[in-house]
Amino acid sequence: MREIILDTETTGLDALNGDRLVELGCVETFNHIATGKVLHKYINPERDMPAEAEAVHGLSAAFLSDKPVFAEVVGEFLDFIGDSTLVIHNASFDMGFLNAELARLGMPKLTNPVIDTVKIARRRFPGAAASLDALCRRFEIDNSNRTLHGALLDAQLLAEVYLELMGGRQPDLVLAGGPASQATDSGPVVIKRVARPPRPHAPTAEELAAHEAFIKGFKSPLWLSE
Repeated sequence: MREIILDTETTGLDALNGDRLVELGCVETFNHIATGKVLHKYINPERDMPAEAEAVHGLSAAFLSDKPVFAEVVGEFLDFIGDSTLVIHNASFDMGFLNAELARLGMPKLTNPVIDTVKIARRRFPGAAASLDALCRRFEIDNSNRTLHGALLDAQLLAEVYLELMGGRQPDLVLAGGPASQATDSGPVVIKRVARPPRPHAPTAEELAAHEAFIKGFKSPLWLSE
């Protein structure tokens, strides 16, 4: 089951009133486990950067001025996500910005299935904080590098949070056809099975004699009736 964990950074909060995407991060997962394939793009928003937004993600207008515009990265983005389910924290925000950017290019809205991890977290932990930082603390996921918001870093953290929300990793699960393994603090240990020759199956003289004595106890056995 391929899913794409996705996060964005923007110039503000209103996709329909001139705010634009400035960063896009995607992490590929298969059966809730990150595969190592990612897509990360900084995007020139073709406008100024409000101080409030820059304080959140640290991306200045000067830094983004030589980055590609959304039209130059949209093809690669759509190829990467394909028709896979998108897993997003507070999905309506990111989907709103992505669809607004697509609309500016005259392209159709995304039709991918979407999973909102905020909704999952609120169902599982009613009344508790459901921010990404709060969920990292709950699941003891190291987010010490998250001094500022960043689309790829946040997508990578969300991939770990999503795994925990779905039930967590089972480190000692052995897949069919795979080597047996055990989990230790230093990682999985593969157990090598040593091939041994089969034991002899031919009966001994004592076993033959005991069998002969046993069958003599039968009265008129069928195999002697002919």
